Amino acid sequence: MSEISSLFQISLRSLWMHRLRSGLTTLGIVFGVASVIAMLAIGEGASRQAQEQIAHLGSTNIILKTVKPSDIEIADASQQTIQEYGLRYDDAERFRDTIPDAQVVVPVRRRPQQAQYRSRRITAEVVGTVAWYPELVPIEVRIGRFLSSLDMHYNEAVCVIDETVQDTLFQFDDPVGQDVKIAGEYYRVVGIVKDVSAGIGDQEQPSERSSQDSGITGSIYIPLPTMKSRFGEIQIQIGGASGVSGERVELSEITIKVPTMDRVLPTRDVLAALLDQNHKKKDYQIVVPLELLRQAAQTKRIFSIVLGSIAAISLLVGGIGIMNIMLATVSERTREIGIRRALGARKKDIVVQFLSETILLTLIGGLLGMMVGACIPILVTILGRMPTVITAGAMILSFGISAGIGLTFGLYPAYHAANMDPIESLRHE
Repeated sequence: MSEISSLFQISLRSLWMHRLRSGLTTLGIVFGVASVIAMLAIGEGASRQAQEQIAHLGSTNIILKTVKPSDIEIADASQQTIQEYGLRYDDAERFRDTIPDAQVVVPVRRRPQQAQYRSRRITAEVVGTVAWYPELVPIEVRIGRFLSSLDMHYNEAVCVIDETVQDTLFQFDDPVGQDVKIAGEYYRVVGIVKDVSAGIGDQEQPSERSSQDSGITGSIYIPLPTMKSRFGEIQIQIGGASGVSGERVELSEITIKVPTMDRVLPTRDVLAALLDQNHKKKDYQIVVPLELLRQAAQTKRIFSIVLGSIAAISLLVGGIGIMNIMLATVSERTREIGIRRALGARKKDIVVQFLSETILLTLIGGLLGMMVGACIPILVTILGRMPTVITAGAMILSFGISAGIGLTFGLYPAYHAANMDPIESLRHE
Protein backbone atom coordinates (compact mmCIF):
# COMPACT_ATOMS: atom_id res chain seq x y z
CA MET A 1 0.00 0.00 0.00
CA SER A 2 2.86 2.36 0.77
CA GLU A 3 4.32 1.77 -2.69
CA ILE A 4 0.96 2.49 -4.34
CA SER A 5 0.53 5.62 -2.23
CA SER A 6 4.03 6.79 -3.12
CA LEU A 7 3.41 6.07 -6.81
CA PHE A 8 0.24 8.16 -6.90
CA GLN A 9 1.93 10.99 -5.01
CA ILE A 10 4.67 11.09 -7.64
CA SER A 11 2.03 10.98 -10.41
CA LEU A 12 0.01 13.76 -8.79
CA ARG A 13 3.13 15.89 -8.39
CA SER A 14 4.00 15.37 -12.04
CA LEU A 15 0.49 16.35 -13.19
CA TRP A 16 0.50 19.39 -10.90
CA MET A 17 3.69 20.68 -12.52
CA HIS A 18 1.67 21.03 -15.76
CA ARG A 19 -1.69 21.76 -14.16
CA LEU A 20 -3.09 23.90 -16.99
CA ARG A 21 -2.37 21.22 -19.57
CA SER A 22 -3.64 18.51 -17.24
CA GLY A 23 -6.83 20.46 -16.54
CA LEU A 24 -7.57 21.05 -20.22
CA THR A 25 -6.91 17.37 -20.94
CA THR A 26 -9.27 16.35 -18.15
CA LEU A 27 -12.11 18.44 -19.61
CA GLY A 28 -12.61 15.90 -22.39
CA ILE A 29 -13.28 13.17 -19.82
CA VAL A 30 -15.41 15.51 -17.66
CA PHE A 31 -17.77 16.42 -20.49
CA GLY A 32 -17.79 12.86 -21.80
CA VAL A 33 -18.82 11.35 -18.46
CA ALA A 34 -21.31 14.16 -17.83
CA SER A 35 -22.92 13.65 -21.24
CA VAL A 36 -23.24 9.89 -20.68
CA ILE A 37 -24.98 10.40 -17.33
CA ALA A 38 -27.21 13.24 -18.58
CA MET A 39 -28.31 11.46 -21.75
CA LEU A 40 -29.05 8.20 -19.95
CA ALA A 41 -30.97 10.13 -17.25
CA ILE A 42 -33.09 11.94 -19.85
CA GLY A 43 -33.73 8.71 -21.74
CA GLU A 44 -34.64 6.84 -18.55
CA GLY A 45 -36.99 9.63 -17.46
CA ALA A 46 -38.79 9.72 -20.80
CA SER A 47 -39.06 5.94 -20.83
CA ARG A 48 -40.49 5.72 -17.31
CA GLN A 49 -43.01 8.45 -18.07
CA ALA A 50 -44.17 6.57 -21.16
CA GLN A 51 -44.36 3.29 -19.26
CA GLU A 52 -46.35 4.91 -16.45
CA GLN A 53 -48.84 6.32 -18.94
CA ILE A 54 -49.20 2.93 -20.60
CA ALA A 55 -49.47 1.10 -17.27
CA HIS A 56 -52.18 3.59 -16.33
CA LEU A 57 -54.31 2.03 -19.07
CA GLY A 58 -53.94 -1.38 -17.43
CA SER A 59 -51.67 -4.24 -18.49
CA THR A 60 -54.62 -6.68 -18.55
CA ASN A 61 -56.96 -4.30 -20.37
CA ILE A 62 -57.94 -4.25 -24.04
CA ILE A 63 -59.23 -0.91 -25.31
CA LEU A 64 -61.46 -0.66 -28.37
CA LYS A 65 -61.84 2.80 -29.87
CA THR A 66 -64.13 4.30 -32.45
CA VAL A 67 -62.25 5.61 -35.47
CA LYS A 68 -63.84 7.61 -38.24
CA PRO A 69 -63.32 5.83 -41.56
CA SER A 70 -61.69 7.64 -44.44
CA ASP A 71 -63.85 9.86 -46.62
CA ILE A 72 -63.58 7.33 -49.44
CA GLU A 73 -64.96 4.52 -47.28
CA ILE A 74 -67.86 6.66 -46.13
CA ALA A 75 -68.61 7.87 -49.64
CA ASP A 76 -68.61 4.32 -50.98
CA ALA A 77 -70.75 3.01 -48.15
CA SER A 78 -73.84 5.05 -48.95
CA GLN A 79 -75.02 8.48 -50.00
CA GLN A 80 -77.32 9.03 -47.02
CA THR A 81 -77.06 12.30 -45.11
CA ILE A 82 -76.40 10.69 -41.73
CA GLN A 83 -73.33 8.48 -41.64
CA GLU A 84 -73.20 5.76 -38.99
CA TYR A 85 -69.98 4.18 -37.80
CA GLY A 86 -68.07 3.16 -34.70
CA LEU A 87 -68.65 0.92 -31.73
CA ARG A 88 -72.21 0.11 -30.68
CA TYR A 89 -74.03 -0.94 -27.54
CA ASP A 90 -74.67 -4.39 -28.98
CA ASP A 91 -70.90 -4.77 -29.39
CA ALA A 92 -70.48 -4.34 -25.63
CA GLU A 93 -73.28 -6.86 -24.97
CA ARG A 94 -71.77 -9.31 -27.46
CA PHE A 95 -68.36 -9.09 -25.82
CA ARG A 96 -69.85 -9.66 -22.39
CA ASP A 97 -71.85 -12.69 -23.52
CA THR A 98 -69.36 -14.43 -25.84
CA ILE A 99 -65.98 -13.87 -24.18
CA PRO A 100 -65.64 -15.86 -20.94
CA ASP A 101 -62.39 -14.10 -20.02
CA ALA A 102 -64.07 -10.70 -19.95
CA GLN A 103 -64.15 -9.79 -16.27
CA VAL A 104 -65.30 -6.21 -16.75
CA VAL A 105 -66.69 -4.45 -19.82
CA VAL A 106 -66.85 -0.65 -19.66
CA PRO A 107 -68.55 1.33 -22.44
CA VAL A 108 -67.68 5.03 -22.73
CA ARG A 109 -68.98 7.93 -24.79
CA ARG A 110 -66.92 11.12 -25.02
CA ARG A 111 -68.10 14.45 -26.33
CA PRO A 112 -66.79 18.01 -25.89
CA GLN A 113 -69.41 20.40 -24.59
CA GLN A 114 -69.57 23.86 -23.08
CA ALA A 115 -70.01 23.85 -19.31
CA GLN A 116 -71.22 26.89 -17.39
CA TYR A 117 -71.31 27.83 -13.73
CA ARG A 118 -72.68 31.29 -13.05
CA SER A 119 -70.88 33.59 -15.50
CA ARG A 120 -67.88 31.30 -16.07
CA ARG A 121 -67.75 29.04 -19.11
CA ILE A 122 -65.31 26.38 -20.29
CA THR A 123 -65.22 23.66 -22.93
CA ALA A 124 -64.87 20.33 -21.12
CA GLU A 125 -64.89 16.72 -22.24
CA VAL A 126 -68.15 15.15 -21.14
CA VAL A 127 -67.58 11.45 -20.48
CA GLY A 128 -70.64 9.24 -20.38
CA THR A 129 -69.72 6.05 -18.55
CA VAL A 130 -70.86 3.44 -16.04
CA ALA A 131 -70.57 3.09 -12.29
CA TRP A 132 -67.82 0.44 -12.50
CA TYR A 133 -65.56 2.68 -14.62
CA PRO A 134 -63.06 3.10 -11.70
CA GLU A 135 -62.44 -0.67 -11.74
CA LEU A 136 -60.46 -0.24 -14.97
CA VAL A 137 -59.26 3.35 -14.76
CA PRO A 138 -57.55 4.23 -11.45
CA ILE A 139 -59.65 7.29 -10.68
CA GLU A 140 -59.03 8.73 -7.24
CA VAL A 141 -62.08 10.35 -5.68
CA ARG A 142 -60.97 13.39 -3.70
CA ILE A 143 -64.32 14.71 -2.48
CA GLY A 144 -67.80 13.17 -2.57
CA ARG A 145 -68.39 10.03 -4.64
CA PHE A 146 -68.30 8.62 -8.15
CA LEU A 147 -71.32 7.67 -10.22
CA SER A 148 -73.51 4.89 -8.80
CA SER A 149 -75.75 2.17 -10.23
CA LEU A 150 -78.82 4.11 -9.06
CA ASP A 151 -77.66 7.13 -11.06
CA MET A 152 -77.58 4.93 -14.14
CA HIS A 153 -80.87 3.20 -13.44
CA TYR A 154 -82.86 6.41 -12.93
CA ASN A 155 -80.97 8.51 -15.53
CA GLU A 156 -80.01 10.96 -12.82
CA ALA A 157 -78.71 14.39 -13.85
CA VAL A 158 -75.57 14.15 -11.73
CA CYS A 159 -71.93 14.59 -12.63
CA VAL A 160 -68.42 14.12 -11.28
CA ILE A 161 -65.80 16.70 -12.22
CA ASP A 162 -62.02 16.55 -12.13
CA GLU A 163 -59.73 19.03 -10.42
CA THR A 164 -59.06 20.98 -13.62
CA VAL A 165 -62.77 21.75 -14.02
CA GLN A 166 -62.95 22.60 -10.32
CA ASP A 167 -60.09 25.10 -10.53
CA THR A 168 -61.18 26.81 -13.76
CA LEU A 169 -64.97 26.73 -13.49
CA PHE A 170 -65.68 26.94 -9.76
CA GLN A 171 -62.44 28.57 -8.61
CA PHE A 172 -62.95 29.31 -4.89
CA ASP A 173 -66.50 27.88 -4.61
CA ASP A 174 -67.22 24.38 -3.27
CA PRO A 175 -68.51 22.45 -6.31
CA VAL A 176 -70.17 19.55 -4.46
CA GLY A 177 -73.91 20.15 -4.37
CA GLN A 178 -73.77 22.91 -6.98
CA ASP A 179 -75.41 22.73 -10.41
CA VAL A 180 -73.38 23.05 -13.59
CA LYS A 181 -75.05 23.76 -16.92
CA ILE A 182 -73.98 21.50 -19.81
CA ALA A 183 -75.56 21.98 -23.25
CA GLY A 184 -78.63 23.65 -21.79
CA GLU A 185 -79.21 21.04 -19.05
CA TYR A 186 -78.29 21.23 -15.37
CA TYR A 187 -76.32 18.55 -13.54
CA ARG A 188 -75.71 18.29 -9.80
CA VAL A 189 -72.04 17.83 -8.86
CA VAL A 190 -71.69 14.82 -6.55
CA GLY A 191 -67.91 14.33 -6.50
CA ILE A 192 -64.46 15.55 -7.48
CA VAL A 193 -61.77 13.23 -8.84
CA LYS A 194 -58.08 13.62 -9.49
CA ASP A 195 -57.03 14.54 -13.02
CA VAL A 196 -56.49 11.51 -15.25
CA SER A 197 -53.82 12.04 -17.92
CA ALA A 198 -54.58 10.66 -21.34
CA GLY A 199 -52.66 7.46 -21.92
CA ILE A 200 -50.56 6.54 -24.92
CA GLY A 201 -52.71 5.28 -27.71
CA ASP A 202 -55.60 7.50 -26.71
CA GLN A 203 -56.96 9.14 -29.81
CA GLU A 204 -59.60 11.76 -30.21
CA GLN A 205 -62.73 10.93 -32.08
CA PRO A 206 -62.81 13.00 -35.29
CA SER A 207 -66.59 13.06 -35.31
CA GLU A 208 -66.80 14.56 -31.86
CA ARG A 209 -63.79 16.92 -31.69
CA SER A 210 -63.23 19.54 -34.28
CA SER A 211 -60.43 22.05 -34.64
CA GLN A 212 -62.20 24.57 -32.46
CA ASP A 213 -62.43 21.99 -29.63
CA SER A 214 -58.68 21.91 -29.11
CA GLY A 215 -58.98 24.01 -25.93
CA ILE A 216 -60.70 21.35 -23.84
CA THR A 217 -60.36 21.94 -20.10
CA GLY A 218 -60.79 18.90 -17.88
CA SER A 219 -63.38 16.12 -17.82
CA ILE A 220 -66.94 15.84 -16.54
CA TYR A 221 -68.34 12.33 -15.92
CA ILE A 222 -72.07 11.66 -16.24
CA PRO A 223 -74.08 8.40 -16.33
CA LEU A 224 -74.04 6.81 -19.78
CA PRO A 225 -77.86 6.37 -19.93
CA THR A 226 -78.26 10.05 -19.06
CA MET A 227 -75.88 11.04 -21.83
CA LYS A 228 -77.73 8.80 -24.29
CA SER A 229 -81.13 10.27 -23.47
CA ARG A 230 -80.05 13.92 -23.30
CA PHE A 231 -77.36 14.19 -25.96
CA GLY A 232 -78.58 11.51 -28.35
CA GLU A 233 -76.29 9.73 -30.73
CA ILE A 234 -76.51 11.99 -33.80
CA GLN A 235 -74.39 15.06 -34.23
CA ILE A 236 -75.54 17.48 -36.92
CA GLN A 237 -72.99 19.45 -38.93
CA ILE A 238 -74.00 22.47 -41.00
CA GLY A 239 -71.86 23.86 -43.78
CA GLY A 240 -69.64 22.65 -46.55
CA ALA A 241 -70.59 21.37 -49.97
CA SER A 242 -73.10 18.90 -48.58
CA GLY A 243 -75.03 21.52 -46.63
CA VAL A 244 -76.46 19.67 -43.64
CA SER A 245 -74.93 16.35 -42.63
CA GLY A 246 -74.84 14.22 -39.54
CA GLU A 247 -72.89 11.46 -37.89
CA ARG A 248 -74.25 8.77 -35.59
CA VAL A 249 -71.81 7.33 -33.05
CA GLU A 250 -73.06 5.25 -30.13
CA LEU A 251 -69.85 4.64 -28.16
CA SER A 252 -66.41 6.21 -28.24
CA GLU A 253 -64.63 3.28 -26.65
CA ILE A 254 -65.09 -0.04 -24.89
CA THR A 255 -62.57 -1.31 -22.35
CA ILE A 256 -62.37 -5.01 -21.52
CA LYS A 257 -60.43 -6.51 -18.63
CA VAL A 258 -59.14 -10.08 -18.67
CA PRO A 259 -57.89 -12.01 -15.61
CA THR A 260 -54.23 -12.53 -16.55
CA MET A 261 -51.68 -11.05 -18.97
CA ASP A 262 -51.28 -14.32 -20.85
CA ARG A 263 -54.95 -14.09 -21.87
CA VAL A 264 -54.64 -10.57 -23.30
CA LEU A 265 -53.41 -11.43 -26.80
CA PRO A 266 -55.75 -14.43 -27.38
CA THR A 267 -58.70 -12.29 -26.25
CA ARG A 268 -57.51 -9.51 -28.57
CA ASP A 269 -57.64 -11.92 -31.50
CA VAL A 270 -61.19 -12.98 -30.60
CA LEU A 271 -62.30 -9.36 -30.35
CA ALA A 272 -60.74 -8.58 -33.72
CA ALA A 273 -62.64 -11.48 -35.31
CA LEU A 274 -65.96 -10.39 -33.76
CA LEU A 275 -65.52 -6.79 -34.85
CA ASP A 276 -64.48 -7.78 -38.35
CA GLN A 277 -67.54 -9.97 -38.62
CA ASN A 278 -70.02 -7.33 -37.41
CA HIS A 279 -68.52 -4.15 -38.87
CA LYS A 280 -68.51 -3.58 -42.61
CA LYS A 281 -66.13 -0.63 -42.31
CA LYS A 282 -62.82 -0.37 -40.51
CA ASP A 283 -64.31 2.01 -37.95
CA TYR A 284 -62.53 0.76 -34.84
CA GLN A 285 -59.07 0.52 -33.34
CA ILE A 286 -57.75 -2.06 -30.89
CA VAL A 287 -55.24 -0.79 -28.33
CA VAL A 288 -53.43 -3.34 -26.17
CA PRO A 289 -51.46 -1.63 -23.36
CA LEU A 290 -49.46 -4.83 -22.79
CA GLU A 291 -48.06 -4.61 -26.31
CA LEU A 292 -47.36 -0.92 -25.82
CA LEU A 293 -45.46 -1.72 -22.62
CA ARG A 294 -43.30 -4.23 -24.45
CA GLN A 295 -42.71 -1.80 -27.29
CA ALA A 296 -41.80 0.92 -24.78
CA ALA A 297 -39.28 -1.41 -23.11
CA GLN A 298 -37.72 -2.21 -26.47
CA THR A 299 -37.68 1.47 -27.42
CA LYS A 300 -36.00 2.26 -24.12
CA ARG A 301 -33.21 -0.19 -24.83
CA ILE A 302 -32.65 1.21 -28.31
CA PHE A 303 -32.86 4.78 -27.01
CA SER A 304 -30.34 4.08 -24.25
CA ILE A 305 -27.94 2.42 -26.69
CA VAL A 306 -28.16 5.34 -29.12
CA LEU A 307 -27.74 8.00 -26.44
CA GLY A 308 -24.96 6.06 -24.74
CA SER A 309 -23.14 5.61 -28.04
CA ILE A 310 -23.35 9.31 -28.82
CA ALA A 311 -22.01 10.18 -25.38
CA ALA A 312 -19.31 7.51 -25.63
CA ILE A 313 -17.96 9.25 -28.72
CA SER A 314 -17.11 12.29 -26.62
CA LEU A 315 -15.33 9.99 -24.15
CA LEU A 316 -13.42 8.45 -27.03
CA VAL A 317 -12.34 11.90 -28.18
CA GLY A 318 -11.27 12.68 -24.63
CA GLY A 319 -9.26 9.45 -24.51
CA ILE A 320 -7.49 10.30 -27.76
CA GLY A 321 -6.64 13.71 -26.30
CA ILE A 322 -5.17 12.06 -23.20
CA MET A 323 -3.04 9.71 -25.32
CA ASN A 324 -1.80 12.68 -27.35
CA ILE A 325 -0.85 14.62 -24.24
CA MET A 326 0.87 11.61 -22.66
CA LEU A 327 2.93 11.05 -25.82
CA ALA A 328 3.99 14.69 -25.66
CA THR A 329 4.84 14.21 -21.98
CA VAL A 330 6.96 11.17 -22.77
CA SER A 331 8.82 13.19 -25.40
CA GLU A 332 9.45 16.00 -22.91
CA ARG A 333 10.65 13.60 -20.19
CA THR A 334 12.96 11.48 -22.36
CA ARG A 335 16.05 12.45 -20.39
CA GLU A 336 14.25 11.70 -17.09
CA ILE A 337 13.38 8.25 -18.41
CA GLY A 338 17.02 7.64 -19.39
CA ILE A 339 18.24 8.66 -15.93
CA ARG A 340 15.77 6.35 -14.20
CA ARG A 341 16.74 3.46 -16.44
CA ALA A 342 20.43 4.14 -15.78
CA LEU A 343 19.81 4.06 -12.02
CA GLY A 344 18.23 0.61 -12.28
CA ALA A 345 14.54 1.21 -13.05
CA ARG A 346 12.96 -1.63 -14.99
CA LYS A 347 10.66 -1.31 -17.99
CA LYS A 348 7.79 -2.33 -15.74
CA ASP A 349 8.52 0.60 -13.41
CA ILE A 350 8.38 3.07 -16.32
CA VAL A 351 5.12 1.57 -17.61
CA VAL A 352 3.51 1.73 -14.16
CA GLN A 353 4.64 5.34 -13.65
CA PHE A 354 3.16 6.73 -16.85
CA LEU A 355 0.10 4.48 -16.69
CA SER A 356 -0.64 5.66 -13.14
CA GLU A 357 -0.51 9.29 -14.33
CA THR A 358 -2.99 8.54 -17.12
CA ILE A 359 -5.37 6.63 -14.82
CA LEU A 360 -5.19 9.37 -12.18
CA LEU A 361 -5.99 11.96 -14.84
CA THR A 362 -9.06 10.03 -16.05
CA LEU A 363 -10.27 9.21 -12.52
CA ILE A 364 -10.19 12.89 -11.57
CA GLY A 365 -12.05 13.71 -14.78
CA GLY A 366 -14.51 10.90 -14.10
CA LEU A 367 -15.32 12.17 -10.59
CA LEU A 368 -15.77 15.74 -11.81
CA GLY A 369 -17.87 14.45 -14.73
CA MET A 370 -20.13 12.53 -12.35
CA MET A 371 -20.80 15.69 -10.34
CA VAL A 372 -21.51 17.74 -13.47
CA GLY A 373 -23.60 14.91 -14.94
CA ALA A 374 -25.72 14.74 -11.80
CA CYS A 375 -26.48 18.48 -12.01
CA ILE A 376 -27.50 18.57 -15.69
CA PRO A 377 -30.63 16.35 -15.31
CA ILE A 378 -31.76 18.45 -12.37
CA LEU A 379 -31.52 21.60 -14.49
CA VAL A 380 -33.33 19.87 -17.35
CA THR A 381 -36.16 18.89 -14.99
CA ILE A 382 -36.43 22.38 -13.48
CA LEU A 383 -36.03 24.47 -16.62
CA GLY A 384 -37.36 22.14 -19.30
CA ARG A 385 -40.01 20.43 -17.14
CA MET A 386 -38.86 17.05 -18.46
CA PRO A 387 -38.68 14.01 -16.18
CA THR A 388 -35.16 12.67 -15.65
CA VAL A 389 -33.99 9.68 -13.65
CA ILE A 390 -30.35 9.26 -12.58
CA THR A 391 -29.65 5.59 -11.97
CA ALA A 392 -26.73 4.06 -10.10
CA GLY A 393 -26.02 1.95 -13.18
CA ALA A 394 -25.46 5.06 -15.29
CA MET A 395 -23.04 6.50 -12.74
CA ILE A 396 -21.08 3.26 -12.43
CA LEU A 397 -21.07 2.73 -16.20
CA SER A 398 -19.78 6.21 -17.00
CA PHE A 399 -17.09 6.08 -14.30
CA GLY A 400 -16.04 2.60 -15.41
CA ILE A 401 -15.81 3.75 -19.03
CA SER A 402 -13.62 6.71 -18.03
CA ALA A 403 -11.29 4.41 -16.06
CA GLY A 404 -11.18 1.97 -18.96
CA ILE A 405 -10.34 4.76 -21.39
CA GLY A 406 -7.50 5.90 -19.13
CA LEU A 407 -6.12 2.36 -19.02
CA THR A 408 -6.56 1.76 -22.76
CA PHE A 409 -5.20 5.05 -24.07
CA GLY A 410 -2.41 5.15 -21.50
CA LEU A 411 -0.90 1.81 -22.43
CA TYR A 412 0.74 2.89 -25.68
CA PRO A 413 2.48 6.01 -24.28
CA ALA A 414 3.64 3.99 -21.26
CA TYR A 415 5.09 1.18 -23.36
CA HIS A 416 6.61 3.72 -25.73
CA ALA A 417 8.39 5.31 -22.80
CA ALA A 418 9.54 1.97 -21.39
CA ASN A 419 11.01 0.79 -24.71
CA MET A 420 13.24 3.83 -25.20
CA ASP A 421 16.95 3.14 -25.43
CA PRO A 422 18.50 4.38 -22.14
CA ILE A 423 21.70 5.56 -23.86
CA GLU A 424 19.78 7.55 -26.49
CA SER A 425 17.51 8.92 -23.76
CA LEU A 426 20.48 10.24 -21.78
CA ARG A 427 21.78 12.02 -24.89
CA HIS A 428 18.41 13.71 -25.46
CA GLU A 429 18.44 17.47 -24.88
